[in-house]
Amino acid sequence: MAKTKGRVTLPSESNFLNETKEMLDRWGADALRDSDGTKLDDDIKALDAKIYTTYFVARGHNEFAEKHMEECQQLYLMSKHNTAVDSELSISFMDGYYQEQVVPDYLHDPKKWWEVMDRTAGEIVPADAWELDTEKHQVVVKNASPFHDYTVSFLVYAVWDPTQMYNHITNNWGDKPHEIPFDVRQAASGEFAREYLIQWLKDNPSTDIVRFTTFFYHFTLVFNSKAKEKFVDWFGYGATVSVKALEEFEKEYGYALRPEDIVDNGYYNSTFRVPTKAYLDYMDFIQRFVAKKAKELVEIVHDAGREAMMFLGDNWIGTEPYGKYFGEIGLDAVVGSVGGGVSLRLISEIPHVKYTEGRFLPYFFPDTFYEGNDPVPEAMKNWVTARRAIMRKPVDRIGYGGYLSLAYKFPKFVDYIESVTDEFRLIYDNIKGIKPYNGLKVAVLNSWGSLRSWQAYMVAHELWYKQCYSYMGVMEALSGAAIDVSFLSFREVKEKGIPEDVDVIINAGDAMTAFSGGEEWADPSVVSKIRSWIYNGGGFLGVGEPSAYHTGGRFFQLADVLGVDKELGFTLSTDKYFTQVKEGHFIAEDRTTPYDFGEGMKNVYALGEDTEIVEFSNGEVHIASHSYGKGCGVYIAGLPYSFENTRLLLRALYYAAGKKENLKRWFAQNINCEVHAYPEAGKYAILNNTSEPQKTVVYDGEGRTQEYEMNPGEIIWKEI
Repeated sequence: MAKTKGRVTLPSESNFLNETKEMLDRWGADALRDSDGTKLDDDIKALDAKIYTTYFVARGHNEFAEKHMEECQQLYLMSKHNTAVDSELSISFMDGYYQEQVVPDYLHDPKKWWEVMDRTAGEIVPADAWELDTEKHQVVVKNASPFHDYTVSFLVYAVWDPTQMYNHITNNWGDKPHEIPFDVRQAASGEFAREYLIQWLKDNPSTDIVRFTTFFYHFTLVFNSKAKEKFVDWFGYGATVSVKALEEFEKEYGYALRPEDIVDNGYYNSTFRVPTKAYLDYMDFIQRFVAKKAKELVEIVHDAGREAMMFLGDNWIGTEPYGKYFGEIGLDAVVGSVGGGVSLRLISEIPHVKYTEGRFLPYFFPDTFYEGNDPVPEAMKNWVTARRAIMRKPVDRIGYGGYLSLAYKFPKFVDYIESVTDEFRLIYDNIKGIKPYNGLKVAVLNSWGSLRSWQAYMVAHELWYKQCYSYMGVMEALSGAAIDVSFLSFREVKEKGIPEDVDVIINAGDAMTAFSGGEEWADPSVVSKIRSWIYNGGGFLGVGEPSAYHTGGRFFQLADVLGVDKELGFTLSTDKYFTQVKEGHFIAEDRTTPYDFGEGMKNVYALGEDTEIVEFSNGEVHIASHSYGKGCGVYIAGLPYSFENTRLLLRALYYAAGKKENLKRWFAQNINCEVHAYPEAGKYAILNNTSEPQKTVVYDGEGRTQEYEMNPGEIIWKEI
């Protein structure tokens, strides 16, 4: 039996009444929800719980969409690269795309709205130099340059919603209709979205909370010819495109977007790309439209006496919860999927809503809940990882999604989640609304800044990627550390400088990405402002290829700050004598296991004898520090998430800030444990972040010590 009740949302489904009652009691849930593919029957809706109902604005209404196929959502896609071997080249531009998801747009003049590119020359092929065969879905290039590469950028209609398609395939929905997404920018679709919601609210009087999943435009998700994901960008604006949008953009901004502004050499303006001015303009254009239209729907919900909740996923593009226009929508709540501490903080810190909710993992789907599998380890990892971040800034509610009937078949899982829900409520009751102790303030510097707080390095909502995990570890470590974290863009630095209360700037990422900065570092005013700030006492922590942009004889533009640079082969004739490790360095204390730099970084070397090398192996520097005026720079080659690397990052930040003496305040000596203090409430908590017993010395706010023995996963609450 749950000792407490509330703040938990339980998924349910038809014909599962008695079991739902039992689970409401055991998990202390006070809300019930449906999921994609499930419905709640009247008996379940009559239970003592708030009812969430999933609502799709722009999909799931095929009776309308089939009559207005010209108002389907659109995308710009790019064909494969095709090499001409003579003066004529035929390009099958749909090759590799799933034709049950997308079909070419032949309604709007391809000669005006499409673009054929000579990628080798970097030139547009004139419209009169190519022909279109609509029967074969081919473009024929005349007078092609032999052995040049060519592509076609073309408009398509999306005729199957990608999330429904994914669920359809994953859950074997057979002949269930393919849901057609339509574009509310179009006249009939916009009117339908409004009128349907008004009637739907009348038809669903038992719904307390309308869970918009989400509003209008899906993140970019395109499938290949084998019905597998071909391109996925959780931040992608690709599905917001339409001829109408392009025409309205040109009228408002005074210039026309090219197809290339959207397809971007086939990178589709991935969040890893340094954004162009045209793309930033287009994002702003879409965000204003989405905010205005979403506000209309939210007001309809409020007029009906219901709450409006947005799911941070699926059709969330244009909402940008940390953007300029999000507050205008007037939402009551946001719910999002929690992959770990980073996504927990992404959700919990969203402004302009009354409450936030995290959907924890695993999802109750058959790819996890099948005979012979144990879902508890995944749930335990998900909870303990997110719990660190909850201690810094909790979501207001937690919940799960999927088929409750599947989860119910796993008693150990049900028992474990019962303990999780109780623990969450205890944490929430102790710390909600109370500012935790923070020893430092850091600013994560990248091209996106505060617009995409806690969203760096994500490809598909915090999934593991070989190229990202060495940097995601920085964010995951920060998500549960006693550090005040902010996000800063290069544009903000240029226009406003660096906030006075920042102790350390973090710049981490691969060269030429939006997260390291690429050409942003070619701006002298940005570089000089950051150098000046560090010289006058600031700290700078670089991970991977920080400030990387090859110009002026340097690759790291802040090599003078960091005391290291990366060998590109151009200075092999210059001897590099500085390889001596400084023993007993502050940053390296507590290290008991071999260093883990993830993918690491090759060929980084020290510039001079004043560079303090902390780790040197394989003929290269992986950790170093360097004084710079009154400030300091620290370099780390990579930082996958682990307890050891969380401690390494913490020490590096305090060292860079020049505040070594403050490290051991509200501090656990054992790296497997952490301390979170809440001076305003007169409380602190000691966490065992492992599934094993731990022993640790704990330092309080004055540096006094006491030893504790802790059970697996335990939280010990103490009064200050």
